Amino acid sequence: MSLDKFAKLYRVDKPDKFRLDEWDPRDTGKLDIGKKEAKNLLAEGVKRLSELQEKLYAQDRWAVLLIFQAMDAAGKDSVIEHVMKGVNPQGCEVHSFKQPSEEELDHDFMWRSARRLPQRGRIGIFNRSYYEEVLVVRVHPEVLAKEKMPSTLVTKDIWKERFKDIRAFERYLARNGTLILKFFLHVSKEEQRKRFLERLDEPSKNWKFSMGDLAERSLWDEYMAAYEDMIRNTSRPAAPWHVVPADNKWFTRLVVAAEVVEALDRLSLKFPSITGVDRRELDKAREILRNSR
Repeated sequence: MSLDKFAKLYRVDKPDKFRLDEWDPRDTGKLDIGKKEAKNLLAEGVKRLSELQEKLYAQDRWAVLLIFQAMDAAGKDSVIEHVMKGVNPQGCEVHSFKQPSEEELDHDFMWRSARRLPQRGRIGIFNRSYYEEVLVVRVHPEVLAKEKMPSTLVTKDIWKERFKDIRAFERYLARNGTLILKFFLHVSKEEQRKRFLERLDEPSKNWKFSMGDLAERSLWDEYMAAYEDMIRNTSRPAAPWHVVPADNKWFTRLVVAAEVVEALDRLSLKFPSITGVDRRELDKAREILRNSR
């Protein structure tokens, strides 16, 4: 079995027809394998990703931006850890976006994310992102009030305007050589409940839980509506969303790894070829080293 079969399987290619309730968080692609085979498949993906990342870094032409959004306990940290563990740390950087600082609130809503965009040759990973501005901020109007925007600009069209700005921003990045892949880890409310209980029952996981998690959980329906609207309005060919089933962590990791590998393959990455004066310099260096003691 090849990892390739999972690529594109959960990509939202027809956003205007997207309905979140048609995507099953428990789905495993009709795959019936054991933990060992799943682990081997993931290892295959991690190895291929490592090879592609080395070419990406050496070629120094493309930048890659991976965005992860999800409800609490959906497994973002776990996916990032397991899928990216074979990547050279020099060519990859993870940014986790939490509650904005006072300095960040004094800028436009894209500012703090724009500062963290990856360089050419690098993979940037956003654990949450500017999409919080159409999720958390939308569900919690009091957060929007803290952003100090002129009142005349906060209208009933603000979410449409932010979607438009995000689409323009991502189109701009894509036109300048940034490959953008976005993943919504789709966990069910019941699975989240189980994972919260695990955090409470296992002392080593207590630190992961806060009472605020329950407050957000009580707004589940509002969040699902916000996610659906977000994906419908911002999944575009230049920056597609992938709705990845997240109730089974092993499957979530396979899907993310498959899509990242497939997308990097499409870039036709190659090690730079050395010609002309540079080639003659290398030949000269080889001769010197061969004759030295």
